[in-house]
Amino acid sequence: MRRKVIAGNWKMNMLPNEAMDFINKLTPLVKSTKNEVILCVPFTDLFYALLTAQDTNIKIGAQNMHFEESGAYTGEVSGKMLKSINVQYVIIGHSERRAYFNETDETVKTGRKYNNCI
Repeated sequence: MRRKVIAGNWKMNMLPNEAMDFINKLTPLVKSTKNEVILCVPFTDLFYALLTAQDTNIKIGAQNMHFEESGAYTGEVSGKMLKSINVQYVIIGHSERRAYFNETDETVKTGRKYNNCI
C-alpha cells in the first residue's frame, strides 16, 4: 500500500524563528504517523527548517524553483541550488504562479527537465 503524503505550504508567511517553532510543535504530533509529512517553506526559512527537522520524520521542501539551472535570473532559485542544501521536494506549477507570473505547462515541464525533478 502506498504511503499517504501530507504536505503543507505556508506561502509567504512565517519568519525563520516562527518556522522553527512550528516544526518543534508539530514534531511530537506526527512522530508516529505512517504518512509522509512534508513542509514546503519560503526560501528564507529553508536552512532553519532543514536544521530543525533533522532527526524527525518531517521532510522539508521548497515552494518554487526556476526552470533554468543557472543564469541571470535575479531572485530565482534552481533545482541545483536546492539539491545543494539537501532539499528533496519542491512544488511547481502553482495556480498563483500561473496567474501572476504567467507560468505555463511548458515552463513547468522545462523546469522538471533541467532540474531533474528533485
